[in-house]
Amino acid sequence: MQSSGKQITYIGLIGLHIAIGFAVYLFPFLSKVYGLLAVLTGFLIVLKTSNKHNEVLYISGYMVGIEVLLRMTGGNFLNEFSKYSITFFMTLGILYSSFSRSSIPYWVYLLILIPGVVVSTTTLDIGTDVRKAIAFNITGPVCLGVSAIYAYRRRISLEELSNVLLAVVLPILSTVCYLFFYTPDVKDVVTGTSSNFETSGGFGPNQVSTILGLGFFIFFARMLLNSSNKRYLFINLFFALVITFRAIVTFSRGGVITGIAMIVVLLGTLYLLANVQTKLKLNIVIILTVLAGMGVWAYSSLQTSGLIDKRYANQDAAGREKTDRLGGREQIASTELQMFLDNPILGIGVGKNKEYREETTGIKAASHNELTRMLAEHGSLGIFAILILFFTPLVLYVDNRQHFYLLSLFIFWLLTINHAAMRLAAPAFIYSLTLLKVYSIEKPAVHRE
Repeated sequence: MQSSGKQITYIGLIGLHIAIGFAVYLFPFLSKVYGLLAVLTGFLIVLKTSNKHNEVLYISGYMVGIEVLLRMTGGNFLNEFSKYSITFFMTLGILYSSFSRSSIPYWVYLLILIPGVVVSTTTLDIGTDVRKAIAFNITGPVCLGVSAIYAYRRRISLEELSNVLLAVVLPILSTVCYLFFYTPDVKDVVTGTSSNFETSGGFGPNQVSTILGLGFFIFFARMLLNSSNKRYLFINLFFALVITFRAIVTFSRGGVITGIAMIVVLLGTLYLLANVQTKLKLNIVIILTVLAGMGVWAYSSLQTSGLIDKRYANQDAAGREKTDRLGGREQIASTELQMFLDNPILGIGVGKNKEYREETTGIKAASHNELTRMLAEHGSLGIFAILILFFTPLVLYVDNRQHFYLLSLFIFWLLTINHAAMRLAAPAFIYSLTLLKVYSIEKPAVHRE
């Protein structure tokens, strides 16, 4: 049983971040202060500790968690503020704590990105802001590459990894608090089955759904692996359900489906490794999880007057079947595959896909799929980059079975880049966590009295 001091600290951190969300709603200018303080405080911590305990992982995780809140409240100093910050902190971590010589695949991955940038300087239109066009598409992959080099085979305990994920989810609580004050009554703003900006804080529902899906997974995982008493269990369960509700009512399906997939994979991973007694407990958890999920869905359906049911059935408000199942993403992806076929060697250049698509098809839209974007913009080199990213964590998992989160985090990266590309820093950072070498001091329990 954990000490009351630790309980107070955990509850206090939760309370603090709920208060932050409320404060930012009341005084929007605090958003910039919040973002700046996060970076400055993190920098001072790394300087003071010389990253002796992987502080850059906690700080970078926190920057992942605050990204959506800063974006929806105008708190970013730069459009890719969180990605730049994480890349900076991970570089500091490499300078202080070095890196594994075996991380060569990710040095190769970073080198693969260079030709596409060079090509774009000659292919982008004269009137295009070249820096912005390139930065929009390359900062995510660079952030991933640098983070992966730092994390590759770096030893960390399961408890420390859980705390890194806690650093991610605390500011997500601030985001959820902000959303509740922004739209306290969901019924008033839901009128159709399209992604809803009003329930998403006025920001992109796809990105809000993505970060909330990650949020409810982390609280579910904490309920499962970090609830040493009933108080913790109910706290973690409560916030998992609350965040799930807010994710559902964004009407953006990607983040919700991804979060559910992560939970299923985590339960499957634990079930395969568990003894008979733990499997019995997991069976109870699975049943209760399904019931709780059904309850949240029923409440969401009630709050949206049944429109959320039609959304997931791919129907419009009148109940008619939509011809497009993925919100136009299929067409965008197909144009990028055509770009690859037309330019198979080095691609069309980083940031060029949006211009190229508009010129050839009249469709004015940015990529939603990182895999097809890599092929279009980097050509055959993009194939090698994708193979590195896909297979390396799976190969490492063979002798990294104590990393209970690995497959779930891998699923988050894979599904997210297929519906939201790398708009957020989350898939880049979360991917890097799959490369950590995790050891367990004690076997995790589903629940201990």
